Amino acid sequence: MLIVKILLGILGLGIVVFVHELGHFLVARLVGIHVEAFSIGWGNPILKKKIGDVEYRLGMFPIGGYCKMKGENEFQVAYENKKNAITPETDSFFAVSPWRRIMVSFAGPFFNLIFAAVALSIIWGVGFDVNTLENRIVLASSISPDERHPADEAAFETGDRIIEINGKPISNYHDIQENIAVNPEKPLNVKVERDGAIQELTVRPDLDKSTGAGKIGVYFWTEPVVASVAPGSPADIAGIHSGDRILMVNGQDFPYTVALVRIIQDKPSTLNVEFERNGARMNTIINPTYTAGAELGISYETIRYHTPRLSPIAAFAKGVAETGETLVVSVRSFALLFRGIDLTQALSGPVRITYMLGDVAAAGFSQSVSTGLNAMGNFLALISVALCVMNLLPLPILDGGMILLFIIEGITRKPLHPRVIYVFQTIGIVLIFGLMLFAVFGDILYLVRQ
Repeated sequence: MLIVKILLGILGLGIVVFVHELGHFLVARLVGIHVEAFSIGWGNPILKKKIGDVEYRLGMFPIGGYCKMKGENEFQVAYENKKNAITPETDSFFAVSPWRRIMVSFAGPFFNLIFAAVALSIIWGVGFDVNTLENRIVLASSISPDERHPADEAAFETGDRIIEINGKPISNYHDIQENIAVNPEKPLNVKVERDGAIQELTVRPDLDKSTGAGKIGVYFWTEPVVASVAPGSPADIAGIHSGDRILMVNGQDFPYTVALVRIIQDKPSTLNVEFERNGARMNTIINPTYTAGAELGISYETIRYHTPRLSPIAAFAKGVAETGETLVVSVRSFALLFRGIDLTQALSGPVRITYMLGDVAAAGFSQSVSTGLNAMGNFLALISVALCVMNLLPLPILDGGMILLFIIEGITRKPLHPRVIYVFQTIGIVLIFGLMLFAVFGDILYLVRQ
């Protein structure tokens, strides 16, 4: 399964990189720049074929890629020869105007946005299944009484059903997470249903410094009715069946599934489980295994619904709107990097992205082909938008940094000195290399924790 996840992750990341480099490639040719090579993957090519005047390559390392344009390193030659200006060859990168170079640099990130919008449009046009939980909550303080969270300060109660956040209707737990995660440290007006009456509350989510997301200290409420039991699991050995309703565990009430967190905090070797089956109360003993929490082998009911198929126009509008929302969230997320969050957890490198993408895709495909394609498409759209935002940052060596240089050149109407470009790019290489080392270190820590 691990190999499948890695292969799916590499395939997905390769698609995103291909789209990015394709943007550079097409616009470079459009504005009159000769493209010498187009490669998917880095390192020595294991496959290559020349079609027309372009050599197409498949690199040894499958993550990444590049579009090699004629003369893009002419600034380095000029610097090494101590020239005050670049002497570009015909149809080379520096032979065209700075505004055309800006178009080429911007094309990669822009194509990533287009890809995200198209992918999301297709998903909405086909329709997809959603697995989620109901919009009823359990306070984290109900599980860990010594803790206090924004939900406690705002007077939420366990059992509340959140029906609206800042005017947006809430129908499931996914909606709750989505609206809270993107609004750390911002007051939110929330309507909850409690004992048949509507309460209006205001909560200010904390910033989770390990992820950069907002959190208020709530869990999902799931009724403790067994949906399925994994064959050979501790629950299966103990005689638990689908349809059983768990009532008590080790003498403690079990009104919702997350109550297990409180019960197993001391890792008891046995769990005395009282449950109801066909109206009769029964008891059994489960011997849990402890790796990631308590593994019993029990799955509970989730809410599953299929979204309606939208018309092509409506699907495209929805895809564009979601891409725009994701773009805004990505920009905010980059801003949070400077607010003291744990970068080893919040900053993902290529290894972690590949693993996460493969994990999401594999989990989806384990349910059905359509669910897998939907999960992979959504994640690829998210990565594409994040790649767009990252590349447009005005940092050396990134597309945004080059755009900044060319804007200056266009405004001043003076060619940039080769030394300026060389120093700018060198600083960028050092920064990006350092960032990549840091990200890979974080990726290794992430994989060790899995």
